[in-house]
Amino acid sequence: MKVSSNATSLSVSFPEGIFPAGCPSRTVLDHITSKWGVLILIALSEGEQRWSDLRRRADGISEKMLAQTLKTLERDGLVHRNAQATIPPRVDYSLTSRGHELSALLVPLATWAFQNADDIINGQR
Repeated sequence: MKVSSNATSLSVSFPEGIFPAGCPSRTVLDHITSKWGVLILIALSEGEQRWSDLRRRADGISEKMLAQTLKTLERDGLVHRNAQATIPPRVDYSLTSRGHELSALLVPLATWAFQNADDIINGQR
């Protein structure tokens, strides 16, 4: 991939292999850009959190989707699960180094979306 940018444009040249259906990058993009994946990654960019904290932060997520999203992100090496043998059991989630690298890219995207959402939804330019 070749990237060049200036103040007014960003030009990216991807290798031909990124667009075929079987390309691994498409699977990774599906995981990290899913509705809940982005929100969980951004929440964890603020530090280690417990299950209940993540569920509260990602308002509207079901327990099933939270579990599925965390398992996927953990399997991808983006999230670390720290289960402690206490009563009651305690599980904390945090970003791995690769997860921190990714969240550094996602946070500006989410910030941009937040700042422009009203205008975009209302059809303004």
